[in-house]
Amino acid sequence: MKPASQHGGRRAVTTENAPAAIGPYSQAIVCDGLVHCSGQIALDAASGELIEGDVSAQTERVLQNLGAVLAAAGSGPEAVLKCTVYLTDMDDFAAVNEIYGRFFPGEVPPARACVEVSRLPKGVAVEIDCIARVN
Repeated sequence: MKPASQHGGRRAVTTENAPAAIGPYSQAIVCDGLVHCSGQIALDAASGELIEGDVSAQTERVLQNLGAVLAAAGSGPEAVLKCTVYLTDMDDFAAVNEIYGRFFPGEVPPARACVEVSRLPKGVAVEIDCIARVN
């Protein structure tokens, strides 16, 4: 993990275990005990390339990437408060939900919004962001 930079009470989170930002944004920002994670897509952290596979495979990688960012921030799936799921096809909802449910097991899953969008970066089928407590 690279050292985090801090500005005005905000701390940027950077980890090599998740894909580097592909624009002018941070992988996550920690502020006031919360971690605000940028959206993750199905990129391989080491190569920066899209993984191959269907929406289920993409969702697995997205959640692995999100987990790596959460860990670097001192958090984890159990501390997630809210997610937003972006799909390019709402017909993929059931497949994404199955993988998502495995990442957030337990009696109190996070709050969530799920929206269909016309396009996502690099032509992926799914993107997920979240807000969590820092442990």
